[in-house]
Amino acid sequence: MALKPEDKLGIYIHIPFCRSKCDYCDFYSLAGREQDMDSYQKALLAHIRETAPLARHMEVDTVYFGGGTPSYYGAKRLKELLALIKKQFRVRKDAEITVEGNPDSVDTKLLTALRKAGFNRLSLGVQSACDELLRCVHRPHDFQQTQDAVAAARKAKLCNLSLDLINGLPGQDMAGWQQTVEQVLALEPEHLSCYGLKVEEGTPLHRRVAGGETLPDDDLQADMYLWTVDRLERAGYHQYEISNFARDGRHSLHNLRYWLTRPYIGFGPGAHSDFGGRRYSFVRDLDRYMDGVLHGGNIIDSSDLIPDRERCGEYLMLRLRTTRGIEEWEYRRSFFMNFDPIEQKMLTYEQHGWAVQENGRWRLTPKGFLLSNQLIGELMDVQEESSLETLLPKLRRREIT
Repeated sequence: MALKPEDKLGIYIHIPFCRSKCDYCDFYSLAGREQDMDSYQKALLAHIRETAPLARHMEVDTVYFGGGTPSYYGAKRLKELLALIKKQFRVRKDAEITVEGNPDSVDTKLLTALRKAGFNRLSLGVQSACDELLRCVHRPHDFQQTQDAVAAARKAKLCNLSLDLINGLPGQDMAGWQQTVEQVLALEPEHLSCYGLKVEEGTPLHRRVAGGETLPDDDLQADMYLWTVDRLERAGYHQYEISNFARDGRHSLHNLRYWLTRPYIGFGPGAHSDFGGRRYSFVRDLDRYMDGVLHGGNIIDSSDLIPDRERCGEYLMLRLRTTRGIEEWEYRRSFFMNFDPIEQKMLTYEQHGWAVQENGRWRLTPKGFLLSNQLIGELMDVQEESSLETLLPKLRRREIT
């Protein structure tokens, strides 16, 4: 019997080590801790062995090594981890297996070794083609190294390459952003992630902005975004999520499982999981994680059972990040909720050019994506009101009886 999507599993492995920390980065990552790599490897291997029996009935169709900078961790350790995952879990032969890297920490030898071990997708953090902007946010590479890294990936016969870009960097203008996009398109990746810069509290960039440094304003970032959507579509990269674009058949299957609320298990400090009806995360502390796994301490940072009511909100919040969007009977069947108030709101959005209905599914337009936090928030308020209207008559009937 064929497995349903919800019966398949994704695995995320967090590698927290970096050569250096970028000014905008809020991910759990550490520079200057190379001496702990071997101890961390022991902890990861032990944690994978301990967890795998819980998912013995599920097929794994995506594995993602993120960070940090996994390529900085070295081919030997990455190969050992993947070999154990394949041994302990039911990994499909056609599974998407991704490793993240920075252009300064990959070469043909490393990538060939990873490809032969089973890695079939590479995600490179490029961020900009302008060396001045890269230096400004303390990226550890220049654009020539990006070009060399792409050439190395192709020489290693990696045929699924994703490149990450950031718009809205300090001092960036529209012409500079357009030049970056054009130079990256010339590298012919299969996938592009184009993120708007978000200034996270506690980062060096946040302190710089608080001290008076200016960034491109909201209007300019919006213009950059809308231009990018149009330019990438014309180049054959179809938008499938707010910030993600791919050639046909090349979207990130692992990231899609997050947006489609399908199960995944994470390993490593700060890693999150959605598995067995429970969402949980591990402590953002390398030492506590290693000690907890190897010596029996507590490594859980948060853990919650997810009721259907919350899943209902997630459906709106996450599906509307994608161009797949939402559909009435999918919603009704999954949550036994009235879709009419949601549709009325979507009709209003359609009048403003923020939403469109195609083949029975509602999705946000690129202009709608720019307002997605506001629009999805309004929809979730409508959903909450509809839920209460459904619940109150039931409560009243109970009081009467």
